[in-house]
Parts: sequence; C-alpha cells; structure tokens
Amino acid sequence: MTRTLTKTDLAEVIRLARVKHGLSWAKIAESIGKDRVWTVAALLGQHPLSATEASIVAELLELDDEAVAVLQLTPYRGSGEAVASDPTIYRFHEALSVYGPAIKELIHEEFGDGIMSAINFRMSVERRPDPQGDRVIVTFDGKFLDYAWKNIEQEPAP
Repeated sequence: MTRTLTKTDLAEVIRLARVKHGLSWAKIAESIGKDRVWTVAALLGQHPLSATEASIVAELLELDDEAVAVLQLTPYRGSGEAVASDPTIYRFHEALSVYGPAIKELIHEEFGDGIMSAINFRMSVERRPDPQGDRVIVTFDGKFLDYAWKNIEQEPAP
C-alpha cells in the first residue's frame, strides 16, 4: 500500500524546500499574489490553493504532482484540542490554530530563533468602523527573546 502525502507532511517538505531554494515567505506570497501571512498559513496546511497557485508554488520549490494536488485540498483546520466554549475565547484559539504556525515562521524568519514574550508584553484592542461591519483590531506587542545556550561552567549566573 502506498502512503499518501498529507498536508502535515507537505508542510515540512515546503519548509525545507523554501530554505533550500533561498526563498522568503514574502517572495512566495508575491509569486502567487497573496498576503504573506495567508500564504504561510496555506503552505503550512491551513488553506487550499487554487490550481494555478499550487502550480506556481510547485515550480518555485520543485514539488511533484502529488504535492500540487495536496496543496489544493480543503484542510481540517486547527489542532482538534479541547478549547473553551466561550465564543470570543474560542475564536482567538481558532485564529491561533490557523495562523499560529505562520506567525511562528515569520517571527523566526525576521528575528531568528526565539519567541515573543508574553511577560514583557503590551496588547491593545480597537474598533474600526467598516461599511460591512465594524472590525476588531487586536495588537500583540511582545519583546523578542532569543533562545541562547549558555554553558554553566563558563558563564556566571546573571
């Protein structure tokens, strides 16, 4: 029995191929005419691409026909873990399930290996009027903290 390529498997293939070919997420997004964050989320398995978009990505990253087909599949989004049933909290969980891996990739590409602090952190919530319904603007503003290995025997404690 032949193993079928999953969106999760393909996401790892794409991450490696992007680095191998020296392409930024922004360049790939520009090539398919999509937003950078949306593109990363899509290539990590959270959105389907059109046949044309999938073909362009496959050409850029030297992917095969099976990958082109998998890129076009409608995904099962999120992680499937139990979450709070409050609609507002659930929607934040949903947004981070879909876009969290893309945000992580973009932070690493822009800053290097590290995290956004939730301790040294600011957040704002704003309302922006929109003819199609007011928009909620949530801004997370956290200090970047790089992962740093310190040899205990050579470095004094802070």
